[in-house]
Amino acid sequence: MRGRTAEDARLLELLDPVAEAAGYEIVRLRLMGSEHARRLQIMAETPEGEMNVEGCARLSRALSEVLDAADPVAGIYTLEVSTPGVDRPLTRLKDFETYEGFEARIELDRLAEGRKRFRGELAGVEGDQVAVNLEEEAETALIPFAWILEAKLILTDRLMDRGAQERARRLAAGPNPDSDQEDVP
Repeated sequence: MRGRTAEDARLLELLDPVAEAAGYEIVRLRLMGSEHARRLQIMAETPEGEMNVEGCARLSRALSEVLDAADPVAGIYTLEVSTPGVDRPLTRLKDFETYEGFEARIELDRLAEGRKRFRGELAGVEGDQVAVNLEEEAETALIPFAWILEAKLILTDRLMDRGAQERARRLAAGPNPDSDQEDVP
């Protein structure tokens, strides 16, 4: 889920160690567009789930060095490094634990109970399965993580409140010693 294509997977193999060395985790990588106008979009954060403008710039510089040296992308492309945002994609098993209690949309790579798309409240993780309290079901559904094609948090007032509380906590903790930049939500 962090990458969609074989090319994305190769880029993740190349770039994951660079991001980790810089103190970040790649949440999602997408190489999009045609051969003449491609965009390499990378969403990243620290292991604690934080990212600021200076962090995006620092990670972009580190990734650019490796991308320039290895030249793994044919043609011209633009590198875009950003935060996952408030209504973020859920691409790692730990994301489903971190955001337990919040609403999400989940799309599977196969039919389950006659459909591929589900919406409900995340109820944690059991082994390699994601637990979801579906809107129309009385029992918690267990969805194999390997079946999930895409998952994303749904922007709700509760999720916005959580984002505001996290930002207030970071601001109260004082400035980041690496940056005087404001945090990106």
